[in-house]
Amino acid sequence: MAKGINKVLLLGNVGKDPEIRSTAGGMTVASFTLATADRQKDAQGNWADKTEWHNLVCFQRTAEVVRDYVKKGTQLFIEGKIQTRSWDDKESGQKRYKTEILVNELTLLGSKSGGESGGGGYSKSNTASYDQRTPASQSDYADVGITDDDIPF
Repeated sequence: MAKGINKVLLLGNVGKDPEIRSTAGGMTVASFTLATADRQKDAQGNWADKTEWHNLVCFQRTAEVVRDYVKKGTQLFIEGKIQTRSWDDKESGQKRYKTEILVNELTLLGSKSGGESGGGGYSKSNTASYDQRTPASQSDYADVGITDDDIPF
């Protein structure tokens, strides 16, 4: 039986400048919103854009990239997963929930139209990808024992 899949792919624009903070242990955390748009017909049969806002959070190196390069209006391609946090509201005593996208990888695609001067501006021709996952080192596979003769092509 399959365990399930929790994977999110988003292409959209950052809604406002990211909020950057550090945990007590010194880990960098970035939180921001991403807008995606979908065209739908309204009740009169006219096409209308429907915007959906997504809460995103990323950690460590990916958060540092967000801090240094992502601003309001930046176009991003996001790969991540959905997570829901819960906590007890101290004022009301009620249980609160927040669903957000935990970013595993992001690709910087561009900045808001009109172009800003200064840091953080990107043209559509400049792309960069940052993967939050740690790649395996070659030493992790040193004792696998596969030779060129084992490869069928």
